Amino acid sequence: MYGKIGPLFTGLVAASALLVPAGTPSPTPSLTTGPAPAASPTTESARAPAPASGTASRLEWKACAGENLPEGIRCATVTVPVDWRKPRGRKLTLDLARLPATDPANRIGGVLQIPGGPGAEGVEDLKDSAPGLTELRRRFDLVGYNPRNTGLGERLPAVCWKMGPQLLEPRDREEYRAQVARVEAAARECRDADSSGLFDNLDSLSVARDMEAVREALGERRLSFMANSYGGVPAAAYARLFPGRVRAMYLDGAADQVNGWAKLHLDHVSVNERMFGRFVAWCAADSACALHEEDAGAVWRALVEKLDRSPIPISSPELGEGKLTGWHLRLLGFQANPGPDNAWWSAFAASVDRLRKGDASGFADAVNGNSRIWAVPAARAMTCPDDRGYAGYARFRDASRRMREASPHLGAAPLDMLGCSGWPRPVANPSRPLPVRGLPPFLGAGSWTDHAMTASLAGTVPGSVTVRYDGPGHVLYMPGDNGPASRCVIGHATRYLVDLTLPAPGTVCRPGE
Repeated sequence: MYGKIGPLFTGLVAASALLVPAGTPSPTPSLTTGPAPAASPTTESARAPAPASGTASRLEWKACAGENLPEGIRCATVTVPVDWRKPRGRKLTLDLARLPATDPANRIGGVLQIPGGPGAEGVEDLKDSAPGLTELRRRFDLVGYNPRNTGLGERLPAVCWKMGPQLLEPRDREEYRAQVARVEAAARECRDADSSGLFDNLDSLSVARDMEAVREALGERRLSFMANSYGGVPAAAYARLFPGRVRAMYLDGAADQVNGWAKLHLDHVSVNERMFGRFVAWCAADSACALHEEDAGAVWRALVEKLDRSPIPISSPELGEGKLTGWHLRLLGFQANPGPDNAWWSAFAASVDRLRKGDASGFADAVNGNSRIWAVPAARAMTCPDDRGYAGYARFRDASRRMREASPHLGAAPLDMLGCSGWPRPVANPSRPLPVRGLPPFLGAGSWTDHAMTASLAGTVPGSVTVRYDGPGHVLYMPGDNGPASRCVIGHATRYLVDLTLPAPGTVCRPGE
């Protein structure tokens, strides 16, 4: 657990592998030159133009590569501009997969899955989720696609993946400015080396325009959507750009960029503080905890305060030397998800016990990796254009104060927003409200750790409802580290997507249901 590096979505949810160029799965989107599909005007002035609407499907569905594939799955590609402001310029080819409806006589349309990450492969998500979505597939074609931010290890220059210096908490304005200048210089170096133009066009607004091209290529007048994790950001961008094309929108553990990253972090650290309280109670009651018969909260606070005064060196085989500070520990040390049979909390407690004895190995990889990935230009290019940085040192200090007020044990100015403060390009996808008219009510679902942010996003659309899953996990319609997909959640999602029927406000699903 603690040997892994958290997702680009900043360790807000369950840990996942770091997005790195090595071992990038195939197939990946490819870049070519030449004219892209014709595009029609859009009312969105920030990034134009958008794809035309109403074209018949011209996709050539073929057999998919791979083994143990879901029965009936077929694959195709769709071509989009690298830069939607230059629709006849360089092109990008995106991979799609489709599971056709099993009851074609009563087929309603298509459901497009929007993967998280950013950088996750929607085609793989479709394969993984298919066994639990058989009832939904009766009435819909299920479609997955690999967004433009997948496979970047093969499509951006090596300098864009150069691991930067470890980000540290700035102690004053000068340190803040110096750190921001370093990450900005690294991003400019990557941009100068990128001849494809892709580096400048990895924002979620561009991803949303690609989704509209997918809808058009499928020949659907409107689509229904299933968005998970960071996929909530392009889902919201699509809803803002093309509200009339949204038949239904299901959000599962989805990030709320609409109300701003600062609010998302405040909401989430408040949840994590409550989860930390659960951890302390579990530790006091279960002898499996290495801190049993002690006040685990007091042990943690003492460690954080000690590291704030005197950081200690850490080392990772692939990442080199770094520092472990109290700031890093608050941000990256605690795993709010207890894991199967509290295994992750048990590992966390053991790591804390070793740390107070001078052994930081339980936190070294996670802290060293996460505090460096936010200085890597390619990683930041997928999310910083989505309005993720601080506007200056005063905002950073204010965020630090508010986070500590919300969470005495875990509150700190978020690392991701510090890394994005050195972004050298204009914000492509600013946080702003969704349209009040033209959108259907959304359905959300979230676990202990991600219900708050999902409900915040869904709640921006009047009449929406978010189901609370009373247990750990992330992306509940897919199997994960905490076990199989939730049948209860899938049932509510299926009824909503098929009949547009929402569950009652306050609906709760529990593990095993």
